[in-house]
Amino acid sequence: MGAGEFGQIMKRKLSRLSRRYASALRKHLKEGPQGSLQPARGLGRQAVSLGLETLDVARIHQGALANLEVFSSRDGLIKRAEIFFAEAITPIEETHRAALEAKVRLSRLRRKLGGRTADLAAANRSLKQGITRRKTVEEALKRSGEHYAGLLKKSLALERHLRRLAHRVLLVQEAKRKKISHDLQDDIAQTLLGIDVRLLTVKKVSGRIAERLQREIATTQRLVDLSVKTIERFTREFANHHEA
Repeated sequence: MGAGEFGQIMKRKLSRLSRRYASALRKHLKEGPQGSLQPARGLGRQAVSLGLETLDVARIHQGALANLEVFSSRDGLIKRAEIFFAEAITPIEETHRAALEAKVRLSRLRRKLGGRTADLAAANRSLKQGITRRKTVEEALKRSGEHYAGLLKKSLALERHLRRLAHRVLLVQEAKRKKISHDLQDDIAQTLLGIDVRLLTVKKVSGRIAERLQREIATTQRLVDLSVKTIERFTREFANHHEA
C-alpha cells in the first residue's frame, strides 16, 4: 500500500468519525442534561484506534458545533457540548497517561535493569576473582603438600641413615673397647710374666751374690713401674674411647 492510498483511507475514516461525532453530539444535546455520555466515550476510543490526538478531536468537535449552530448559551447547550467533548477525549488522555506511566515504568525498569546489570557484572568479577584465588590456594596447597611430602621422605631417609650410623658407631666403639681390653690384658700379662721370671731368678741367686741380687731387684722394680704405667695408659685410652 502506497502513502497516497493510505492517506485516502485515513481521510475517509476521519470523515466517517466526524459524521458519527456530529450525530452523537446532536442526539446528546436533544436528550438534555440527563443524556448518556457513553457514545462520547466510544467515539474517543475510535479516535485512539485511528491514532488521533486531542487537537484532532477538538477540530471534529468544532466542526460538529458549527454544523449544529449552537454557539449560544441557550439552555446550556454549549456547557453540555463541552462535557461531551471532555468525555470523548478521555480515552486519549487515558492512553497518554498510560503511555506516560508506561514510559516512567520503563525508565524505572531500565534503571533497575542497569543497576542489576552492574550488580551482575560486579558479582561476575567477584566470582572470577574468587575462582582465581581458589585456584591459587589449591596450587599453593598442592605445592606445599608436595614440598612437605618430600621433606618427610628425606627426614625418614635421614632417620634410617642415622640409625645405621649409630649402630656402626656402637659396633666400632665395642670393637675398640674389646681391642683395648685385649691389649691391656696382653701387656699386663707379659709384664707380670716378666716380673714372675725375675722373681724366680732372684730366688735362685739370692743365696750366691748380693750385688747381683740388688740388680735383679732394681730391674724387677722397673718392670713393676712399667706395668703400673702401662695399666694407667691403657686405662686412660679406654676411658677416652668410651667417652667418645
